[in-house]
Amino acid sequence: MTEPKKIDPARIKSFIRRQGRATAGQKQALENHWDKYCLPPEQGFDINQAFGRQAPLIVEIGFGNGDSLAAMAAANPDINYLGIEVHRPGVGHLIMLLEQRGIGNVRIFHHDAIEILEQKIPDHSIAGLHLFFPDPWHKRRHHKRRIVRPSFLELLNKKLAVGGYFHAATDWRDYAKDMLNTLSADNGLKNTSPTGDYCPRPAYRPLTKFENRGLNLGHGVWDLIFAKL
Repeated sequence: MTEPKKIDPARIKSFIRRQGRATAGQKQALENHWDKYCLPPEQGFDINQAFGRQAPLIVEIGFGNGDSLAAMAAANPDINYLGIEVHRPGVGHLIMLLEQRGIGNVRIFHHDAIEILEQKIPDHSIAGLHLFFPDPWHKRRHHKRRIVRPSFLELLNKKLAVGGYFHAATDWRDYAKDMLNTLSADNGLKNTSPTGDYCPRPAYRPLTKFENRGLNLGHGVWDLIFAKL
């Protein structure tokens, strides 16, 4: 009798490719400016060549519609920003924003973030990695799909430069506690919170409309910022 195939927890997908139609503007951005901003995941990746310069690299996993990423890049033109997103309409929206605002320090991978980190990003090259409002997988049986788990931290430690940081934000208290416990157990990372738990939202992370609406309704948001030792 054949034994069932074992599933490697490190390879469990932490996302679902959402269905959704792109707007006319997003479609136009995808068709006309894809090659300007998007990097082919099947080819080699050279950071300096991709951006045309050498600068600190900030990576954002799952940037959604790209509003926050575009705002951060516009406010920090001396930093290179690499966004990774599997939702194609979101990629189109970010490209549209970059074109409208003349933002040139952003590049995009439309692909699985874990594979990009593993295969494309050099070790010890990331100054900061952002994970804002990831899918909380709130049902207990789905917790194994949460991206912040030991295998992710092992990869994170390889890719962050010394002194680099990991910044996660969530509006799910349970996931915030889970991430805090997981991150705190890693000896290669140090919590930058003065109280040993969560940090106030730093000025560089824009307050989104969705987040602001939730805060006005009394919902909580938790920021975790850990630095590599």
